[in-house]
Amino acid sequence: MTTYLDPKYDLIFKRVFGEHKNLCISLINSLLMFEGDQRVAEIEYQTNELIPELPILKNSIVDVRCTDKAGRQFIVEMQMNWTDDFKNRVLLNASKAYILQLDSSKEVKLLKPVYSINLVNRNFETSPEMANEYYHHYKIVNIKHTDKQIKGLEFVFIELPKFRPSNRSDRRLLELWLRFLTEIDECTTEVPEELLAEPDIREAIGYVRESAFSKAEKNAYDQYKINLITVNSILSSLDEAKEAEKRGMERGMERGMEKGMEKGKAEGKAEGKAEEKIEITKKAKILGLSIEQIQKLTNLTKEEIEEVK
Repeated sequence: MTTYLDPKYDLIFKRVFGEHKNLCISLINSLLMFEGDQRVAEIEYQTNELIPELPILKNSIVDVRCTDKAGRQFIVEMQMNWTDDFKNRVLLNASKAYILQLDSSKEVKLLKPVYSINLVNRNFETSPEMANEYYHHYKIVNIKHTDKQIKGLEFVFIELPKFRPSNRSDRRLLELWLRFLTEIDECTTEVPEELLAEPDIREAIGYVRESAFSKAEKNAYDQYKINLITVNSILSSLDEAKEAEKRGMERGMERGMEKGMEKGKAEGKAEGKAEEKIEITKKAKILGLSIEQIQKLTNLTKEEIEEVK
């Protein structure tokens, strides 16, 4: 029986889209919905890093950067987790890619657009009005006249868990690529015929067969999964800590009704932050993180960390 590896994971995603230009081009054209003269025809990969990875998230981000024949740049990221600062990091990456063009072109007017495509394996837009929206396209536009655009930077965020095929003809390839990313994994025993019928998708599926990877590569894949579980645990701890901070603020504000609202609010915030650091420390100890690593996460002293049981 043929078995597959999950294409969302670092090694696999890079194998498919970072080594096969035709598949990367197909993904970009479909996710940006390029048509006619807009479509990407040729690309060259860019391998230099834009900014250092955060240590806590170093295994959670997958990057593919490329430039097409017209000079447009494309940054494709597969983000397995979601953090509050991820959008800021995306903005920084795209802005830096845009500015770095000045190294080869001394005239600002010759700078080419940068497109940032971000596939996210977590839901981040949780408001009721966006409960079923998985595709988010951001441009720099005039607030009143949205047809007026400052060109240069565009951002696409796709929430993979929200994706449901709608069989729209105008989004056929986009939906097939998203089905490839969401339906093919270690549990796949039979690949849907609709995916195999599309040449690019069929080729990509061939690259994610487990038999296509060496023992060392499969070990790296397994280690990545373990690291991802660790990162998920830490991020869950941070979420729990934020809730603890919120509860602490609520308790402080209740006490503040007697002592004064502002003083109570300050006490609650301080109490919440203290609870947050304690929860993070407990989880980090369970995960086996060192004192030094916990200090970086919490800013607690060695003695304070040792006191947490």
